This record gives sequence, structure tokens and C-alpha cells, in this order.
Amino acid sequence: MTINRIVSFLPSATELLYEFGVQDKIYGVTHECKFPSEAISKPQVISSVIDSDMLSSNEINTQTCQLLKEGKDIFILNEKNLKDANPDLIISQETCEVCAAYTNQVNNALRVLNKKPIIHSMDPHNISEILHSVIKLGEILGEDGKAKEISELLKKRIQKIRNAGHANIPKVLAIEWIKPFFTAGHWVPEMIEIAGGKNTISKTGEHSRRMGFEEISNSDADIIILMPCGFDTKRTISEYSNILEKDERWNSLKAVQNQAVFAVDANSFFSKPSIRTIEGIEILAKIIHPEKFEDINVSKNSFVRVYQ
Repeated sequence: MTINRIVSFLPSATELLYEFGVQDKIYGVTHECKFPSEAISKPQVISSVIDSDMLSSNEINTQTCQLLKEGKDIFILNEKNLKDANPDLIISQETCEVCAAYTNQVNNALRVLNKKPIIHSMDPHNISEILHSVIKLGEILGEDGKAKEISELLKKRIQKIRNAGHANIPKVLAIEWIKPFFTAGHWVPEMIEIAGGKNTISKTGEHSRRMGFEEISNSDADIIILMPCGFDTKRTISEYSNILEKDERWNSLKAVQNQAVFAVDANSFFSKPSIRTIEGIEILAKIIHPEKFEDINVSKNSFVRVYQ
């Protein structure tokens, strides 16, 4: 089947479609598809019932938990825009029902469409699966050569970080949500290990989960990296100032006392299983071993040290 009309329910898929150069075939995206900036002008087929820009992390968590408890959808399908898109292909995911449109919205889409499209689910949980998702989507699009080219370039960047070698491996704790505290799971532990750190608490491929302060304290991390899901550095620093800056228990942590706490642009480089996670590895490498990776350039405002 020839793919001429695509709808993306997944921001990382939208990014990849632009990387393939098939943006003219995209007829629908989500409210979260903001990279590259051209994607913002595409018709939105998915929006959220939670206005996360106006809420604190605790308020977002409370609303999300309430919706899930009541069995209500977090995302809304724009049926008119979907029908207008008339897609040959819908790209979705099954990794997290909180972070992106999930199975319910795919089922709703199939219900309202007369022509049944191909449904392709991208569900990576580690770096190799992210790279494989490039190859798989390339096959579906008939862009095998471009997919291999993209994948090989990403592998070279990863290998450059791996090959550095380190005498010391600091313990690193990545936090995906501040109130309540959540671990950073899925691909993040592997990203930390590739960058030359020893990841604490979570394991590669595991779902992110809630954790108590005692776990954080017991991890005895040398470096703490704050990456609240969907937040950039500015938003994270704001949350830090409001929630943690004057917290006595938090300030007793070794990493805090040593000014080894960093905020990263999670929304761009860590929260999504996109090809930009490779730059996320480079960002982590510059945080964990700055002396070895001065020559690597990363995006402006992609990370910042948090000072008390």
C-alpha cells in the first residue's frame, strides 16, 4: 500500500517523519507536536484535557490520577480534523497512556474513519529499540535507504560517547517528576550508562514509578538530574524553586551540597523515545564528564546547573 497521507499521534514520530523528509504527507498531529516548529502549523487531531502549562507538577499529577481512576480519557480526538486527514497511516504508541495518545484514541479513530488506515505502533523502551523504530518506519514509508543513513549516523554519535572510557563512574540519579517524586525509567538508565554514569534506583526498560524520599537518600547519588516529563529547563527550575529549594531533607543530600544538581530540557531530549534522545546522551556526557566532552556541541539551554 502506498502511503500518501499520515496522521501522527506521537510527537517523536512527527520528528522522525520530518527527518525522513516526508512532512508534506503529514495531515494530522497532536497538540504536543512542536518540533520541528513547522509541525505546529499542521492540523491537530489530538489535544489534552489537562492544561499542563497552567498547572504545577502536583496539580498535573492530581488531575491525571483522578482521570485514570475514573476511567476517563486524558486526550481528546478531533474527529473532524481526523476525517479531513483521511489517513493511509496512523502512528501511535503503547509506552505511556499519560504522555501521548493511547489505545483508546486509536480505537476511536478506527470507529470514525470510513477507510481503515494502517496502524503502526512505536513502542521502544531502550536505545536499540529507538534505533530499530527508525528502520521499521523507513520500511513502511518505502524509505529504507534514508532510514539506514539516519540510524548509522546516530550509532556513530553513540559510539563516540561509549569509546571515551572513564576512570571514575559517578552515581547518577535521574528524577522524572518532582512532586510526587518519580524515577526516570525506560531508556533513561541506559542513556546515563552510555554517558559514563552509574544509574541508581531504576533499570533500563522499566516503567517510571513513584518513589519516596528515603529511596533518593539511600541512592547516595553523586549527581542528580531533574527531568520532569514534558518540562524544559526553565519550567524545571521554577518547580525546583517552589518545591525543593528550601526543603531541609533535600538540602542534606550529597549531590545538593556539592552543587551537582542539574536541570535538563526533558521535553526535547529525554521524555520521548525520539531520535533526539541521542543528543540527550551527549548532554548527559557533558554533565557527568565535562572534561572529556568539551568538543561536543549541544543545543542552547538544554541543561543548566541548579544553584541553591
